[in-house]
Amino acid sequence: MIGLFADRGWGWMSLEPRADRGVPELTARVVRASFPKGTLAVRVREALGPLFEDESFAEAFPGRGRPAVSPGALALVSVLQYAEGLTDRQAADQVRARMDWKFLLGLELDDPGFDFSLCDFRARLIEHGLEEKVLDLVLERISGIGLLRAGGRQRTDSTHVLAAVRTLNRMEFVGETLRAALEALSAAAPRWLSALVTADWVRRYGARIDSYRFPKGENVRQEWAEQVGRDGFTILEAAFAPGAPGWLREIPAVRVLRRDWVEQYHRDGEGVHWREGKDLPPVQMPALLAL
Repeated sequence: MIGLFADRGWGWMSLEPRADRGVPELTARVVRASFPKGTLAVRVREALGPLFEDESFAEAFPGRGRPAVSPGALALVSVLQYAEGLTDRQAADQVRARMDWKFLLGLELDDPGFDFSLCDFRARLIEHGLEEKVLDLVLERISGIGLLRAGGRQRTDSTHVLAAVRTLNRMEFVGETLRAALEALSAAAPRWLSALVTADWVRRYGARIDSYRFPKGENVRQEWAEQVGRDGFTILEAAFAPGAPGWLREIPAVRVLRRDWVEQYHRDGEGVHWREGKDLPPVQMPALLAL
């Protein structure tokens, strides 16, 4: 199933099936010595073995093009990132940095992993009706042996997993978009910006958004996202106010902020709201995250 990750990007890709040859000897020896009691990733691999074969995903990939990252590996990564509350970027970092994830995926310890843009993979699954086939299978088997439990009354199925991961990616996206605008304004108009921000802004946006884990719980995450939305609108209202210098609104990061806030939020008499479901326009977030 796994093998080497043959391509680090996306675009027009073909599926190149890879046989699962088991966990490399060095990876297995180091991981078992380092984690004698195991981790979730280790227990999944030891209890279930290889869960996916790349041939199961053949219909979702064209017959010609560059070899794609192993779909079986990305399916497992999607489940782990849901379990640990990670964005795509954070999940890709875990594959590079964590021995137990390499153990689960059957990788050598020095394998560099893959690009963080997992959204294309999930889009292919949904387009070809494979998301239930892929994620429900592993979730049912993992939950059945007690390795993964949903909190409260939440369902642990493919629909919930995909929605939760997408929310985390959107949170990272809006946070980084606002942070980029603040950095640009702090360089171009420091006095103007200092009149708007408070010490709390430094805590929220002083470091990259992907350098920490987001709060758990749907309500808390929505509150966080809407706080970011309010802060973004504070900047936009000030930049586009009649008395503001006209060049502020021409700063590229401010223009991106304005466009993305229209796509991610809406306002009414009750305040700022996080767009959901059909109210959310399609956006190529991986490309925008790279801005």
